[in-house]
Amino acid sequence: MHHGGGGGGAIRVLNVAEKPSVAKSVAEILSRPSGGMRSREGRSRYNRVFEFDYSIGGRACHMLVTSVTGHLMELEFDDRFRRWHSCDPADLFHAPVRKSVPQDKQDIKRTLEEEARKCQWLVLWLDCDREGENIAYEVIDICAGANNRLNIWRARFSALIDREIHEAVQHLDRPNKLFADAVDARQEIDLRIGASFTRFQTMLLKDAFVLDDTGDDRNIILSYGPCQFPTLGFIVERFWEIQAHEPEEFWTINCSHTSDEGTASFGWIRGHLFDYSSAVVIYEMCVEEPMATVQNVRNQEKLKYPPYPLSTIELQKRASRYFRMSSEHTMKVAEELYQAGFISYPRTETDNFSPNTDLHSIIHEQVAHPNWGTYAQRLLDPEARLWRNPSNGGHDDKAHPPIHPTKFSAGETNWTDNHKKLYELVVRHFLACCSQPAVGAETTVEIDIAGEQFNASGRVVLAFVPTTLTLDSGMTRPPPLLAEADLLGCMDKAGIGTDATMHDHIKKLLDRCYATKDANTRFSPTNLGEALVMGYDEMGYELWKPYLRSMMEADMKSVSIGTKSKSEVLENCLQQMKACFLDARANKVKLFDAMGTFFARSSRPVNETQNSIETVRPCAACNESEMFLKQRPCRNVVWLPRSLSEAAVTDQVCPTCAPGPVYKIQFKFRRRDIPPNFDVDHLGCIGGCDDILKELMELSRFGSHNQTATPARNQSQTASGVRQGSSRQDLHTSFHPAAQFTNGQTPVVNPQGFRSTHTQSSGNASGQVQCTSCQEPCVLRTANTEANRGRKFYKCQNLACGFFAWEDDVENSAPRGRGGRGRGGRSSSRQSSASASAGRRGGTQGRGRRGRGRNADGMMFVAATGEPVHGSCFICGDPTHFANVCPNRGR
Repeated sequence: MHHGGGGGGAIRVLNVAEKPSVAKSVAEILSRPSGGMRSREGRSRYNRVFEFDYSIGGRACHMLVTSVTGHLMELEFDDRFRRWHSCDPADLFHAPVRKSVPQDKQDIKRTLEEEARKCQWLVLWLDCDREGENIAYEVIDICAGANNRLNIWRARFSALIDREIHEAVQHLDRPNKLFADAVDARQEIDLRIGASFTRFQTMLLKDAFVLDDTGDDRNIILSYGPCQFPTLGFIVERFWEIQAHEPEEFWTINCSHTSDEGTASFGWIRGHLFDYSSAVVIYEMCVEEPMATVQNVRNQEKLKYPPYPLSTIELQKRASRYFRMSSEHTMKVAEELYQAGFISYPRTETDNFSPNTDLHSIIHEQVAHPNWGTYAQRLLDPEARLWRNPSNGGHDDKAHPPIHPTKFSAGETNWTDNHKKLYELVVRHFLACCSQPAVGAETTVEIDIAGEQFNASGRVVLAFVPTTLTLDSGMTRPPPLLAEADLLGCMDKAGIGTDATMHDHIKKLLDRCYATKDANTRFSPTNLGEALVMGYDEMGYELWKPYLRSMMEADMKSVSIGTKSKSEVLENCLQQMKACFLDARANKVKLFDAMGTFFARSSRPVNETQNSIETVRPCAACNESEMFLKQRPCRNVVWLPRSLSEAAVTDQVCPTCAPGPVYKIQFKFRRRDIPPNFDVDHLGCIGGCDDILKELMELSRFGSHNQTATPARNQSQTASGVRQGSSRQDLHTSFHPAAQFTNGQTPVVNPQGFRSTHTQSSGNASGQVQCTSCQEPCVLRTANTEANRGRKFYKCQNLACGFFAWEDDVENSAPRGRGGRGRGGRSSSRQSSASASAGRRGGTQGRGRRGRGRNADGMMFVAATGEPVHGSCFICGDPTHFANVCPNRGR
């Protein structure tokens, strides 16, 4: 490095740090060898100036160290565009902008100008990332404006410790203009997009709806940010997934064996089945032949590998997961630890150490710690063989090393619990990443019971009869709300924000009341946040998705490495976003509709774009808001059947339902989706008094899942042309369709009250009895239930088929099979509910579990367990036969 300027005397060097505390730390470290540091006030009383003598590259220097407070300048529109009603928001995509020092930082500017006039060098001690480089060029603009003969240098450091600071000042570099340009481009894009969309949606919506319970919502700002909205989108999308989740019942076989050594539990290799009949048959086979044979015993060495070196995102995720610390507070505490010299710079994407890093010295400083000092000593002991060079995580921002401890501490007196926790996390993570993998041993035993595979980890048993063999049921569960650690992971993966800004975007959502966070750091959208996302989603523009922003971030990176120019990125991005804005404004009625789902109309003048909404009834949950017939659901909804094709609110009021008035709705159903004995047209009430509507909703709820595998949002059309979505159903009338009985076959009925029963195979019936559905020879089995022990029955070999008949009922005539092959999944068991529900309309028999149903020929239907089947014909309601032999069929 060549240091020029200053003649033969001492060079006056103006050093500028990013914060007053950093300036003080740098000055104290550099002034120690010579002593005699002096301090005086600058124009700003918070940004002092420190003076001392120092030598750079053998050259005598008189050092002046001062600071700024973050960004010195702000990017703003020209004055005539700054008032909200001064222009069309679309004009903000091309309105003139300027970067200037705001009034509250004029004193700092004057200090820099006065000191720069008396100096020959300017050394920039700003944080070594893109943002710090941008602030550096703001300082350069001010100082070079006062003294254009300055020799400008950049000090690059990662920790406020003696070794790093002295190394930085003796190896000065030049500032990086490309990094600064990338931040300039991002700032301008964010300003133009944020201002235009924020003005648009705030002016459009805040006067039209009551957004604040107090009614004082005049000052509410409905802000939009290119990073803020995709972050909100992650929260809303998970919330929609939870709401759209339909619990599905499944069955699993559990096996355990108890001995003197304890109990070993074996898991079913299939995991679970959604078809009850199939699970029952397999279970009975296992009960019939319960001897378990050990097929394989595996002894494996299990390695738990150490983590990669610590990056900012990983620090935030771990602090959130282990300590329930918010990402914002984590960064605040980490910044304070960094400024005090205890950890390295906490904003870094790098997760691998440079080969030049003296890792042993860092570990040696921790040997004296009472908790982990012994382990640190063992790491340094070659005989312990614990040391391992840290793995390379594959990320390097070329600015800072991974976060690591830089100074020993057993806990400072001014530290809070969170300071202690975060420092311990950094130290322990560093020690772990320098360690060998943890080694464990695992024994896995695989057993076979009647052809079914089970496995367990642990004890070795060669052959045994299981102590317990049970068939258990469970329900699928929705995913949990998005936790902060997971949200950070989503943002990182999608490229939303940077390691230094992600926590700010999350905080902005909470500040704007777009989302809330519970004690477990899990996020839920507020009505306002959900309504805004829903509105933009309805427009078709995925402005709440991460794709646009991740492309922008990729463009910023291209600017920072010089493959794209700042002007090129600005032009392309703003052109694209202006087109989105104009289209969104043209479709603003969809934003109105979404807001109307959640908020009451305001008494203030209503925008003419609002649609008329048909009120159905007051909300039964809160008894305050009105419920409407909408194409989007809110959280308090009445789900109507998917078999519905049309619905319209009438002016007829239900005389019985309260709180009222509850307006009746004219429904039109799809014939193929409802049983024949229901009318296609129905004037109904959703207040709770309408038995017909309730039964149709029940039919829909237990309809075939094969027909209702819910597609991704905006990706499919129903037969009626109504768009469906997985996260929220489009129409309240988009629910699960009723079972379709178009082939004259009666749904299979399966009992729910299963007890430990099993059957014994008796071979094939040599073609004597054939399944009426599959046309395949049936298997003759023997029931072992309490009521029918020893009685033989025919069962179809196809596990998905529901055919069944007692041998003594077959006699000389072919049995009337139930047909209705299971369509896979849970369809067969769910269709049974539809049949039973329809049977109730006949009024002749309820859903008694133990009731026996015989068809017209006296044939009794039983399940695979030998239990009799309840139910009745859904055509005429007669419990003595099913619809496939109904004499009224086709009338």
